[in-house]
Amino acid sequence: MSDGIRCMWMRGGTSKGGYFLKEDLPADTAARDALLLRVMGSPDPRQIDGMGGADPLTSKVAVVSKSARDGIDVDYLFLQVFVDQAIVTDAQNCGNILAGIGPFAIERGLVEARDGETRVAIFMENTGQVAVATVRTPGGRVRYAGDAAISGVPGTAAPIPLAFRDTAGASCGALLPTGNSVDEIDGIKVTLIDNGMPCVVIAASDMGITGYEDRDTLDADTAMKARVEAIRLKAGPLMNLGDVIEKSVPKMMLVAPPRDGGAIAVRSLIPHRVHASIGVLGAVSVATACLIEGSPAAALAQVPAGGTRTLGVEHPTGVTECVVTVDANGAPVEAGMLRTARKLMDGKVFA
Repeated sequence: MSDGIRCMWMRGGTSKGGYFLKEDLPADTAARDALLLRVMGSPDPRQIDGMGGADPLTSKVAVVSKSARDGIDVDYLFLQVFVDQAIVTDAQNCGNILAGIGPFAIERGLVEARDGETRVAIFMENTGQVAVATVRTPGGRVRYAGDAAISGVPGTAAPIPLAFRDTAGASCGALLPTGNSVDEIDGIKVTLIDNGMPCVVIAASDMGITGYEDRDTLDADTAMKARVEAIRLKAGPLMNLGDVIEKSVPKMMLVAPPRDGGAIAVRSLIPHRVHASIGVLGAVSVATACLIEGSPAAALAQVPAGGTRTLGVEHPTGVTECVVTVDANGAPVEAGMLRTARKLMDGKVFA
């Protein structure tokens, strides 16, 4: 497209990517995906001929449209553009990119801004979930500057609280898709869980690591990653995800006891590289696993009491705070999180 495509580049949470209006992209899925591969510069490890940052966390796309659903402002489709493979997948949500949807929708005129703050109800097409983002809009304009800090992002920005509705089983059909708090794969105890993001939770020690290693150390541990991938491929069908060899889910969560004041420590594989921090919905699923009696996470976690519990999920660059509300039986009914976002560029991208 020699005339370019309208696009806004934004940091959402600890990720970064292109935000597009649905109407500005090809309606045909194959044509759309081919275009986005060109935009990002994939497949190429450096993504040198495109906008991607040579990392899964910076090779992401949001497709947004005004919603016709009752009580919903906008529909949001997340697309993960692989870095070194010609793959564009909608197999998962992204709670980090989600943080930029409210500001983007207001900036593009899909939602009318109120003076002070504006609530944006977002339908996540990937899984059928609903999230409500609260965006700072003094004077009816989006404000990105503020004093909220999140792990993995330097500096501060305006807070964007996210509240998730009906996250349990969004991709797999049930919070625990096998019906078990613990399953065994390749002789390893695992919890297969989906509270917004399909995850396999494993004790880090069962994979021969401490769970406190840095990202580069774990990415270089090919033997450990091969064991984790073997478990992931077997977990996929058990989680109603089918053959996951070319899918970016389930995420693999290697957990350890907390040591920085949180509830649990985790190293997340997404799935073939180690995450620099942890995805929003992945953190929610891990925090929820801490509440599942008998799970590897529950055995290691330090969980506060109460109906509404704030659980810090420690990761390589800090702590992500998750708020999980449980019912009288201890089942999760709502999850929330604080994120930030920043507009980086608004204009046209060429493919």
